[in-house]
Amino acid sequence: MDKKVYELLNQQVNKEFYSAYLYLDFSNYFKSKGLDGFANWYLIQAQEERDHAMLFYQYLQNENQSVSLEAIAKPDKVFESGMDVLKAGLAHEEYVTSLINDIYSAASEVKDYRTMQFLDWFVKEQGEEEMNANGLISKMELFGFDPRSLYMLDQELGARVYSAPSLVL
Repeated sequence: MDKKVYELLNQQVNKEFYSAYLYLDFSNYFKSKGLDGFANWYLIQAQEERDHAMLFYQYLQNENQSVSLEAIAKPDKVFESGMDVLKAGLAHEEYVTSLINDIYSAASEVKDYRTMQFLDWFVKEQGEEEMNANGLISKMELFGFDPRSLYMLDQELGARVYSAPSLVL
């Protein structure tokens, strides 16, 4: 495996674990505000990110590459409102998209088609993640600030259930 592609893939393992930490932090924020549905939504996001990390981990192992696990940074943002959290979530997903695109570009440069094929699922997934994050912001802007509407949105988000990724390695 090309050294640069390997390094980017290995870094992504750690960045996906950071994403899980970040979403746990978001879940904590909403739980402290009594918004259990929002807390549930981000708890599930954290589970997804952990699974994404494990997919990168398994891919590297399947390619006979060792995985170097680094320290995971503590999320350090303080939020003034739920909308701040939602916007931070969108910004983070856009950042992760840029990371996936960088790995894809590096793999493409060295004609690492197997890695490109592996990343195809993540490219699609990031489109869905950004769409979901935008959708939450839109719903909050539309009707989330009225207490009754916020209650209904919280109930909707509380109904989300975890579904493991179906990527086969």
